[in-house]
Amino acid sequence: MKTIYLLCAILALIACFNLPIGYYTFLRIALTLGALTVLYNEVQKDVNLLGISFIAIAILFNPILPVYLYQKSLWIAIDIITAILFLVYWLSQQLKK
Repeated sequence: MKTIYLLCAILALIACFNLPIGYYTFLRIALTLGALTVLYNEVQKDVNLLGISFIAIAILFNPILPVYLYQKSLWIAIDIITAILFLVYWLSQQLKK
């Protein structure tokens, strides 16, 4: 389960490059599922800022009602922030071992 968070971080960082549209569709699905798994784990504990930020990620990357930001530079910043959040969550799960 913990490798999902690391994989989501890597996928978000790869998205900073200029790739075909199919990758970004896959990215939307993968990051939404990753954010929903984090939310499932966090709701069982307590509501905190990290959980709220993953709600924003799930909304922003959802494949059903996609959010279109037509500037690549905005998406690069969002992808980097998303990768950092997934890495922070992955590290927090590693330290709880």
